[in-house]
Amino acid sequence: MLSDILPTGFECGVLNGKVEPGCTVAIVGAGPIGLSALLTAQFYSPSEIIMIDLDENRLAVARQFGATATINGSDGRASEAVMKMTQGRGVDTAIEAVGVPASFLTCQDIIAPGGTIANVGVHGVKADLHLERLWSRNITVTTRLVDTVTVPMLLTTVLGRKLDPKRLITHRFGLDRILEAYETFEHAPKTKALKVAITA
Repeated sequence: MLSDILPTGFECGVLNGKVEPGCTVAIVGAGPIGLSALLTAQFYSPSEIIMIDLDENRLAVARQFGATATINGSDGRASEAVMKMTQGRGVDTAIEAVGVPASFLTCQDIIAPGGTIANVGVHGVKADLHLERLWSRNITVTTRLVDTVTVPMLLTTVLGRKLDPKRLITHRFGLDRILEAYETFEHAPKTKALKVAITA
């Protein structure tokens, strides 16, 4: 967890997203990376953390992990729901944690004037940037590959019992069941898998 998902969510999402006390945050994507951003965003005491996903199980996990609100975006109206929650203003930080065009578009739709869109997801296809809507609103868009510079701090936080990365592990398998472990992870919506741990 400390070599990959936690520093990715923290560095590329929370730090690049400029999360700070009292701000409003929306995280698009409640997979392991989005949930890592959710856990580490709480270091900075934002007033709201809204989690958006299509999977009700992952949204339930997000509520357990500290999301103040969750939105199931399967009806295509997640942006409208966020704008209603924020009285039409939008959020200060939108963290894109999926890597598909629709999630990046959602972030553009919900960002408040002066806000930051932190792109964390790995995009394999073109995603549109709507400058015609954003150019006058002082929006920052950030990208970054994780460099794990924060691992020492995160490790200290874990040792101090302020962060529990084991919460992200939903399934455990011995090495002799590795094929079953991959099958479980591949069918995550059905198995409700987040992270799968393999032990010798």
